[in-house]
Amino acid sequence: MSVLPLVFTSGWASGINAYAVVLLFGVFGVTGLADDVPASLQRTDVLVAAGVLFLCEAVADKIPYVDSIWDSVHTVIRPIAGAVVGALLAGQSGSLPELAAGAVGGSTALLSHFVKAGTRMAVNTSPEPFSNVALSLAEDLGVAAIVTFAVFHPVAAAVIAAVLLLTGLAVLAFLAQRIRRFRRRRSQRREERRLATTERSPRAQAPPGGSEHL
Repeated sequence: MSVLPLVFTSGWASGINAYAVVLLFGVFGVTGLADDVPASLQRTDVLVAAGVLFLCEAVADKIPYVDSIWDSVHTVIRPIAGAVVGALLAGQSGSLPELAAGAVGGSTALLSHFVKAGTRMAVNTSPEPFSNVALSLAEDLGVAAIVTFAVFHPVAAAVIAAVLLLTGLAVLAFLAQRIRRFRRRRSQRREERRLATTERSPRAQAPPGGSEHL
């Protein structure tokens, strides 16, 4: 069977949490739950690095605005991770050219990353921090569930990932309007504060009473 569905699903998941994808595949391979996991993902140093970075992301991803900074840094990292994992999976199975698998995994990861980053920017306009924590937990659990499902049912998991990706892109288009309004309001408040400061300064420098001595 073609490895393309698994590559697509791993690319979608990498755009949300690339370290979780590498860690899950590595654990599945080491424990023998999956036979087609590339040996490079089962290496001890790869598993340790992925585990440490996953914990870092688990913390940063739940702090308002810190999560957006983290997403900005990973705009390049997540698509590269999706492409590498896809190419490794293709090389392991031999049913799909590695270059094509890398393109599918990387482009899918990039799209899902944009959905995640854009959604976080919209959520950060809310004054309370609990929505960030809830969304981050949902993303982590979703990635773990779908990647695990993909190992045993790759086609069904790919269909779910495709639906989630399309839904996320539609939601992102809706949230983009909210993000633009938030930025406009913030710019207006800054401009109002600047004008208020400018108006107070001449008055503070004016002579008391404005009287002249003859």
